[in-house]
Amino acid sequence: MTTSSATEASEASELRHQLVEQLRASNHIRSAAVERAFRTVPRHAFAPEVPLPSAYANDIVATRHRDDGTITSSISAPWLQADMLEAARIQPGHRVLEIGSGGYNAALIAELVGPTGHITTLDIDPVVTERAVRFLPETGYNQVSVVTADAEHLPSKLAPEGGFDAIVVTVDTWDLPWIDALSVGGRLVAPLRLHGYHWAIGFTKEKGALHSDEPLVICGFVPMQGDGAWNPNRRTVPGTGVHLSWEDGTPLSVDRLVPALTREPTVTRTNITVEGQEPFDLLTLYLAGALPGFCRLEADPDGDHQVFLSPPPPHWPAAAIVRGASLARLAHERIGDGDDGKGRYEFVVQGYGEHGHLASREMAEHVES
Repeated sequence: MTTSSATEASEASELRHQLVEQLRASNHIRSAAVERAFRTVPRHAFAPEVPLPSAYANDIVATRHRDDGTITSSISAPWLQADMLEAARIQPGHRVLEIGSGGYNAALIAELVGPTGHITTLDIDPVVTERAVRFLPETGYNQVSVVTADAEHLPSKLAPEGGFDAIVVTVDTWDLPWIDALSVGGRLVAPLRLHGYHWAIGFTKEKGALHSDEPLVICGFVPMQGDGAWNPNRRTVPGTGVHLSWEDGTPLSVDRLVPALTREPTVTRTNITVEGQEPFDLLTLYLAGALPGFCRLEADPDGDHQVFLSPPPPHWPAAAIVRGASLARLAHERIGDGDDGKGRYEFVVQGYGEHGHLASREMAEHVES
């Protein structure tokens, strides 16, 4: 008779291989080494709080929250882990530092470096490193050193002689203070904050500097804590439940925007369309760099405020610009089913305030260009 544990192991194995096939088909797994690692490491063993199907879904698994529900630690989505590990170009025998811990990604790296390599996984939160200390030996990955420390100030003796061959960062960061800990020719892969958007980018260290040679996709990670934490320069428009963040610029006054948000906006059409699953990450990054006064807009989803503003998705704040007492915000309208049946959308710009139509036209011209 089959025991329940044997049945669970069989189900986990089947789900793991299904996930790998999905990642291969979508070109996130591109090498035999990364494929082998994903087929080998039992992801569910690092996420015992969730059912097996959730552990092997192509999505994050949140593992730690603040009291307000904000996620402070998670197992990253497999597609993103695969992309970043491919970009890190880790080889057998390499010495690797992971910043942001939990155990699962370190186990994947352990499969890549093999018995002659070594991994150091570091996190500022002792609860997170305690999970790694517990789960890694249980799954047979004893060559991983787990360190509790602030990544902004790496312990002086942490880096091996000559530096790490690769550093993989799994928390969002606006700075890369780890150049000295990286070997010459070493790889650093990190979700770098650019104008409020996070891009997982691969770098190679050459002549004491980092050279970007493998940009990846826009992504989302839990924020860096400690001395390396980022100040989003967030301001709230009084009484509206609307929040504006100037990630890479000087915050502007928001008090004058109150009347603007209580009136219906003007709408400027762009005639620029996208399919429902078509990414437009480069557009928003371009707007952030090209438009003065650029900010990201969030709205309380359940706020009881009389404003003419539909809240953007909570994890993807809208692109916006402020012009005095007026504001423009990038949005989209569904105009059809699209070729894949998932919708076709036109970019529109909503203008708020007396001069909102001018601000919306300004942003629309950049979208159109």
